[in-house]
Amino acid sequence: MATDNRINFWRRNTKVPGRYPKDTKPKFNNLKSKKACSFHEFACSTNDAWDIDDEEDDNFCGTPFSASFTPSGQDLTSVHNQQLRHQTGETEPVLPHILTPPRDEGHNSQRDDGSECERVNGKFVKSSSDADLNTTSVRSSLQKQQSLPVRPIIPLVARISDQNASGAPPMTVREKSRLDKFKQLLASPNTDLEELRKHSWSGIPREVRPITWRLLSGYLPANKERRELVLKRKREEYFGFIEQYYHSRTDEHYKDTYRQIHIDIPRTNPLIPLFQQPAVQEVFERILFIWAIRHPASGYVQGINDLVTPFFVVFLSEFVTEDVENFDVAALPLETQRNIEADSFWCMSKLLDGIQDNYTFAQPGIQNKVKALEELVSRIDVDIHNHFKKYEVEYLQFAFRWMNNLLMRELPLRCTIRLWDTYQAEAEGFSHFHLYVCAAFLIEWRKEILCMVDFQSLLMLLQNLPTIHWGNEEVGLLLAEAYRLKYMFADAPNHYKR
Repeated sequence: MATDNRINFWRRNTKVPGRYPKDTKPKFNNLKSKKACSFHEFACSTNDAWDIDDEEDDNFCGTPFSASFTPSGQDLTSVHNQQLRHQTGETEPVLPHILTPPRDEGHNSQRDDGSECERVNGKFVKSSSDADLNTTSVRSSLQKQQSLPVRPIIPLVARISDQNASGAPPMTVREKSRLDKFKQLLASPNTDLEELRKHSWSGIPREVRPITWRLLSGYLPANKERRELVLKRKREEYFGFIEQYYHSRTDEHYKDTYRQIHIDIPRTNPLIPLFQQPAVQEVFERILFIWAIRHPASGYVQGINDLVTPFFVVFLSEFVTEDVENFDVAALPLETQRNIEADSFWCMSKLLDGIQDNYTFAQPGIQNKVKALEELVSRIDVDIHNHFKKYEVEYLQFAFRWMNNLLMRELPLRCTIRLWDTYQAEAEGFSHFHLYVCAAFLIEWRKEILCMVDFQSLLMLLQNLPTIHWGNEEVGLLLAEAYRLKYMFADAPNHYKR
């Protein structure tokens, strides 16, 4: 009786965990006494033990994946997040913006035999009639999803300025007061840059972030009357570079540089549909190629491609009030697209001017920063430092990327933009303060690090830190700890003397 109940429990769907192959009938009378004679036999008998609801995969146009269609990284991430949410049992509020993976062929897909497939409830079905046939399974799936509360899904880009880890709305009164203060500073004939930096340190409201970043990066002058003239001149200068140099990308001398850029661009933020648009990728190619040939001492180095994205998103948000991560940039007027491109180029150039030794031959800037991080951690948390030594983990093995990409590969883009608010407000934020942010970031995972007791586990953790649900609150705490470390250590190197 107990066996029958257990079988009926798992047979709510046609294909269930631990089922027998289709050509084999189960023998329930001797099920308990039968044992696998080999590991291979055991593995074969349980190879589908975790294929829950995998009959839904059969509705994916009724055909296996072709070479032209592979699941995106976001699909895999969303499945993983759903599993985590079912395990943690947390609630999920309805959010207005949900990240959807990029689609190359619009909302409909085509089968090889020419029939259309439509997307229904996040799954592809062959036609509307098939959607009706699958109503029962869809309803069952929805009931199961609604019966278990889940963790909120935070967009990677949308609502960058006011999103926190809990998904709660911002404190509107405080935000309005801060926004008014920014507007007052920006409206003055000569903006007080020191005062602007002071207010920007704790985050910049989205509405004024584009103009504030232009000012703090040194791209725009503090004098309000001169700004329009400077913008016009610099934008014309950039497109003069395009006309002068961009055609040389196929020349023998530059083709390797352009080829590497062309390869790296699709890898830039692959989970965000915005950066998979051809128009956006062409913009990035032009920006990176022009910068590379105008800076021959370093040229293009992998990692620089990531540094364009925060500027591009911030300047795009000036013209977009909807979901930024899914916005079609080609819908903007051509002049607006050109302005966003030119401003992104100049602001990225200003940033790289302060850290160019990170990208020259042998990347000495990064080597020195990694050594400085090791020295700093050895003084502020000797347990972590000794733990790394015990399991032969070198700081260069994980911190190189932290310095090369300014933590962009470790944090969601919305967190990077908030982080850069402070970097631009802080003196030598990208070149000096970043070191203390990395130290604070490492100490943040102290408990998890000390729990890992082998080399492989440590590196896997350090290269895949779970920050996907981070928001303004976590970044604010990280920056506060970094400021504390800088205050106590930067001007007093013997304070933590061993």
